Amino acid sequence: MTGRAQPLGPVLVVVPTYDEVANLGPVLDRLHAAVPTAHALVVDDNSPDGTGALADARAAADERVHVLHRTAKAGLGPAYVAGFTWAAEHGYAVVVEMDADGSHPPERLPALLAALEDADLVLGSRYVPGGEVVDWPPHRLALSRAGNLYTRWALRLPLADATGGFRAARMELVASLPFDEVASQGYCFQVDWAWRAVRSGARVVEVPIAFSERTAGRSKMSGSIVGEALARVTWWGVLDRLADRLPGRVTRPVPGRARGGWRTKVLR
Repeated sequence: MTGRAQPLGPVLVVVPTYDEVANLGPVLDRLHAAVPTAHALVVDDNSPDGTGALADARAAADERVHVLHRTAKAGLGPAYVAGFTWAAEHGYAVVVEMDADGSHPPERLPALLAALEDADLVLGSRYVPGGEVVDWPPHRLALSRAGNLYTRWALRLPLADATGGFRAARMELVASLPFDEVASQGYCFQVDWAWRAVRSGARVVEVPIAFSERTAGRSKMSGSIVGEALARVTWWGVLDRLADRLPGRVTRPVPGRARGGWRTKVLR
């Protein structure tokens, strides 16, 4: 990645959906109020509640909205990878991850895009100064904070919110990362590819956001998703430290561990 500012090009916001018929319309409206020129790709996993049909109707009425239908619920990670592939095939220069449930504030997208002018990856962060979480019960907030602290320690990853799913990236970075090697299905996908970006030497910036609980529909978070993240992060951390002690005998799970300092920063 280069160290100088580069102008941004066309922006595609990838919005995975499964049973989000009550949330999708308002989220798209807020997105286009915040960034009128942005396009949105709804990646729907054959939602039984009619989300896919709603997305098709929005696409028919607005050339900025596109839909990618998948045949089954296959996980957050594969949905985003499918969206990244679609973005590359259609010539977008910037790809954005954003949930369909309204938890990620589209009104902060201009701030993420502004930061991306001097970065390769920008994370919307709940846990940097100025960030916050609204309407979460204490136990869920504690779990999220503990998970991020553990991830930071286990992976030696200098990010306050590596698990967050509101982020913007240059397609040059996305194209350079081996997403075919990213096996994570759930929210651990976010950790996986943020770690790969940092290790690759990408310029990574965190921008504060206010994350709010969904007001309609059901959360997709589950015990199995949390368990996957814990197991994978622990195993990656073990292998990474063994690779330090046994070079040439243990393969580092993600290559390129920085020796001279990390290229990350926080913007307010």
